[in-house]
Amino acid sequence: MIRAMSTSPNRPRERSAFAAAFLSLLFPGLGHAYAGAFSRALGFAAAPFLTLALLGGIVLRANQVELLGFVVQQPVLVALFVVNALAFVYRLVAVVDAWQVTRFLNEADGAIPTRGRGRSSGRIALGSISAAGLMGVILVMAGGHVAVARYNALALDLVNCVFTADSTDPSCNQPEDSPAPGSSASPGASDDIGATAQPTDAAPTPNPSAAGTVAPTLPPWNGTDRLNILLIGSDQRGNAGTFNTDTMIVASIDPGTGRVAMFQVPRDSTGVPVPANAQPLWGSVYAGKINSWFMNNRNRTDLWPGKTANARGFTALKSILGNLYGLNINYYVMVNFQGFVTSVDTIGGVQVNVQIPVTDNGFPITDGAHARVYIPAGPQWMTGTQALIYARARHATTDYDRGYRQQRVIVSVRQQMNVKSVLANLPALVNALKSSVKTDIPTEQLPSLLALAEKVDTKSIRSYVFGPPYYAVDMWGPSGGTNSNVVINAARVRQAAAQAFNTDQSLLTAREALAAEAATVWVLNGSGRTGLATDSADYLSYYGMNASAPNQKAPAIATTKIVVYNGAEAELQKTIAFLEKAYGVQATAASNPAVAAQVIVTLGKNAPALKAPALGSIGPNPGTAQAADRVWL
Repeated sequence: MIRAMSTSPNRPRERSAFAAAFLSLLFPGLGHAYAGAFSRALGFAAAPFLTLALLGGIVLRANQVELLGFVVQQPVLVALFVVNALAFVYRLVAVVDAWQVTRFLNEADGAIPTRGRGRSSGRIALGSISAAGLMGVILVMAGGHVAVARYNALALDLVNCVFTADSTDPSCNQPEDSPAPGSSASPGASDDIGATAQPTDAAPTPNPSAAGTVAPTLPPWNGTDRLNILLIGSDQRGNAGTFNTDTMIVASIDPGTGRVAMFQVPRDSTGVPVPANAQPLWGSVYAGKINSWFMNNRNRTDLWPGKTANARGFTALKSILGNLYGLNINYYVMVNFQGFVTSVDTIGGVQVNVQIPVTDNGFPITDGAHARVYIPAGPQWMTGTQALIYARARHATTDYDRGYRQQRVIVSVRQQMNVKSVLANLPALVNALKSSVKTDIPTEQLPSLLALAEKVDTKSIRSYVFGPPYYAVDMWGPSGGTNSNVVINAARVRQAAAQAFNTDQSLLTAREALAAEAATVWVLNGSGRTGLATDSADYLSYYGMNASAPNQKAPAIATTKIVVYNGAEAELQKTIAFLEKAYGVQATAASNPAVAAQVIVTLGKNAPALKAPALGSIGPNPGTAQAADRVWL
């Protein structure tokens, strides 16, 4: 019996062809190694192993954000699509080959009957199961590559629509209606902005006989100079050819320090200096409201480069605002309000620190109806619609306060971007953004721009809204109308933009606090020194007060007097404290209904010689009296 056992050979172990196919699904060559075809396993594993090693080295050494910026470039996305297809073919060959090699080796080793000996019904059934297993492996593998291709196509679609400013693809240029500022989207609803771009009571008309010149195209950002990007919010509605650019914020970034300043002019601003190439048509300053400049220039092929009307309009807007600020505005990003709502909802909402309660008893919703809006102070978690309401509410506040709120929302969204939530809702987000966001940022600059964005300190962003009384004068429409025109003081605006990263923060804080009280201050000259009242009024205006030196004769006095009229002291506490410190005297109260000013300062012989700093300087003039040089709150 022992001899018989030793002379009877053992049947070789049968290898599972399905297991070989599954292992090759995990990594090419594993199935061949399992089957015992080690040379073939090495041949299939070498290419993907070396590729993964190379990619792993790149990922570990490269900046992750810059790498993302590189990947989302159009040529790279196209290349990734091709690579994904080739990888699928390669893996398919590896899986099928492992399955076939395993079956061949089983037959060659005698683990199963050879083809010439026939097969039992059980063997045929086992082969059918193995083939079904192979198909399952192939389907699983194909599903993974299809998913990658889908996200690849989504990214390519987004890049082609968003980063192609002159795109004529209909799917990229049919925006969803901007939502009514209320709870639902309605193409017919509008707030006081209006659905058409009417700049003032009478829209400016260009000189028909004049000829301008095409503005030069700015070179791309060089990576070292100050970067300026125009952020535009529009009330674009469906297929309407007209829309306002009601939010115009220039984000200025110092790449050396990562500091950011945000500049914003009120949408009703007039008197903005016109770029030299367009002055023959529009004059030296634009007579209309700045939010109409886009619409009135989008068809001017003689002034602005661009294949589409919108591209020309945005170029014109960059040019006039860049001229106002004294900056080269490199790029723009336009967001339709519906795109804003969808973006905020996609990241799960946004938390905004509401500094001042917002109340609006006439907030427009749909079909001319209005609703009451109240947003309490403190941190508030908002949906996209609620954040839009917070950013656009106006009737109980000012357009300048609204500007600060808009900037606060932008910063809050930037701080709370959640990559996980964005990826989880990517298809819906792409579908909304590709028709609601437009930019002329070249995709090849995305790596450097994203790397710069990582350096930005969002907690120390400086915000400027160039409104009255310091940066502009508010002029109301005729007959007590509600059509407000804000006449810009271009010299002061340009000075602030130039000094944005140098100005003492305490000066900005003091100016905002005093401007918020909007005190009307008259300065009279009882000192006997010529020009002292005018200089003093300019100094107070520099700090945000509505100060003037009316041509009224004042009696000569030895000591300066500050008189607050008709109970204004209750609402002008910061203004009074500033004046008392500046002039070194205590304010007194008086009642006289005939006095139009809230505060009258009568300068005595002891009055300091105060002067506003000259344009181009950073702080108070060194040559002026030092007693009031630093009376900031």
